[in-house]
Amino acid sequence: MFKLLRTFQVVYETRSFSQTARMLFMSQPAVSNQIKQLEHELDTTLFLRNGRKEMETTKQADLLYQRSLELLEDWQATVSAIASENNAGAACRIAASHTFGAYLLPPLVKELSIQFPELRLSIEIANSEHVLEKIRRHHIDFGFIEKPLTSSQAVRHALSEDELVIAGDPNGPWLIREATSGVYHYTKRYFEEHDLHPEQLIEVRSNQMIVALLKSGFGRSVLSELAVPAGIKSAYTGYQRNFYMLERKHLTSPLLQKAGKYLLRIASEK
Repeated sequence: MFKLLRTFQVVYETRSFSQTARMLFMSQPAVSNQIKQLEHELDTTLFLRNGRKEMETTKQADLLYQRSLELLEDWQATVSAIASENNAGAACRIAASHTFGAYLLPPLVKELSIQFPELRLSIEIANSEHVLEKIRRHHIDFGFIEKPLTSSQAVRHALSEDELVIAGDPNGPWLIREATSGVYHYTKRYFEEHDLHPEQLIEVRSNQMIVALLKSGFGRSVLSELAVPAGIKSAYTGYQRNFYMLERKHLTSPLLQKAGKYLLRIASEK
């Protein structure tokens, strides 16, 4: 049943049998058969298939998705509890937005690893919107973001403030992040408040790439003061933002609960 639920979750999230098959390394007929088997077990319809259009979910599927997240989480907690008896520890999944991940997360991971050596840590970088979505889908346990986003699936804690500056060549082209990035809102706001209409905008989906371009003497950008390369001129925008820590609700592992409290404490001190 857990195998069927996992397949169902991916279909629910992607709305695609073919994409689910690729992600789970299965054939498309196998995915379809598993969904049919689950529908038979539950005596209900989970997805409405309308030709080539995106599949629609039923109310029953919406309910099952939320319940299945908790069911599989409980099962994983049971597996982790058994593993801990064998000194195998527990998985701890963390995602952070670009600025926090590059400049504030590394020492946190180091301290967390020293304090809880039994944790099996996995770290990934994504923009704030995607970090929140991973929390919603129970793909991670803790997240660090640069926008005041929230969800019924997470507890949000405010951390330190971050100063935003303009750095780089004052006459260079503007390097901007994608629309879902935390700093994009401030860049757009800066343009509006200063009545700027740049002729050349270059979208760069990576803070590291923007920093590398600035170091090479190319372009200008609104970014965190933390990220400004040494020797690059910068000016304050007057904008401050908060970093936030997201903690997924329904953490059933006592070890993860302890790790979360420790992580919040050391993150609040940075």
